[in-house]
Amino acid sequence: MARSRRRTPITGMTTAESDKGFKVKEHRRERVALRALDISSQEPQSSKLFGNPWRGDKDGKQRFDPAMYRQLMRK
Repeated sequence: MARSRRRTPITGMTTAESDKGFKVKEHRRERVALRALDISSQEPQSSKLFGNPWRGDKDGKQRFDPAMYRQLMRK
């Protein structure tokens, strides 16, 4: 099997499996803010204000030594 191992030794920084729950909550918060807005008199907020990745469960990615952490090279 050619794809059973990672090709690059990079993984997430925390133990959270994914950012899906965080993203769902933030998009819901954005939709609620848009529905509460009076379009005729106010400008909508920028979508960049919602879903700040630094507040998420995962804070990005990091490199690791594949020889030291062989289990992380498995998919």
